[in-house]
Amino acid sequence: MTQKRTINDFDIDFMRQRKPAAWLSGVVLLVCLLSIVFRGFDFGLDFTGGTVIELGYAQPTELSDVRAVLETQGHGGATIQYFGSRTDILVRLAPQDGVEEDSAKLSDRVFKALSQAAQGQVELRRVEFVGPQVGEELREQGGLAVLFALIGILIYVALRFEWRFAVGAVVATMHDVLFTVGIFSLFQIPFDLTVLAAVLAVIGYSLNDTIVIFDRVRESFRRVRKGTVIGIINSAINETLSRTIVTSGTTLLVLVALYVLGGETINGFALALIIGVLVGTYSTIYIATASVIWLGLSRDDLLPVKKEGAELDPLP
Repeated sequence: MTQKRTINDFDIDFMRQRKPAAWLSGVVLLVCLLSIVFRGFDFGLDFTGGTVIELGYAQPTELSDVRAVLETQGHGGATIQYFGSRTDILVRLAPQDGVEEDSAKLSDRVFKALSQAAQGQVELRRVEFVGPQVGEELREQGGLAVLFALIGILIYVALRFEWRFAVGAVVATMHDVLFTVGIFSLFQIPFDLTVLAAVLAVIGYSLNDTIVIFDRVRESFRRVRKGTVIGIINSAINETLSRTIVTSGTTLLVLVALYVLGGETINGFALALIIGVLVGTYSTIYIATASVIWLGLSRDDLLPVKKEGAELDPLP
């Protein structure tokens, strides 16, 4: 009678592809870094400051018509987009250099001009204002939050496991963060506070998956007395493969539903998490564990240290 084969019975040689995976990651991260340096980000008003005006039209409206009206008011650089449907319009007005105007007066002037152009069939639903100084502080604090998170991960994993594991975990986490924000820079997807929150969540998700595999690697080194480092790491990855697939798969189902059905407000948040979950699952296998191998991990690094004199016979 043959036993039913499960996913835990698979013996996939993941580490065989660690060098091609490293080259692929290096090329992609180089593109992301160049995009961040030369293109920057399409920061939302949370970071740049400005005014957000949400409008509701009675009939579907073309964005070009709204833009034409705003250009007559001196707001040619305004960002205009649909907010769920073709009757819901979101207008983002960046602060103008040398021009100071109260947010209420600005929104009233814009609303009046758009109402006249649409023959009064416009509803003013929401007005938000963020000062440029507040936006700059949020940008700095967001970057510090990511930096402190990485430092905390390095310290925790070094104390919990071993310094090679700590370096591998931080390298994989930095890989995930740079890849995620690089995609937003490359395609100029709006980057606001919700996206920053998603990036911090990606750090936690990536670390969680990495810790699970690292813990299994440590147990395998102590349990298996024979075998190479690469073989034991491959075995640990295969043993946790079903857990990784189930966790990532169910998380992606929720995130895709949020992205498709959640509306414009959380699209950036959901997209950042989708990218983070996918690349985080990849980096746990091909970046974190591969880094540990390249740093020269050996069995002696994980075996418990024998106390001096433990081999001597105890006194009667």
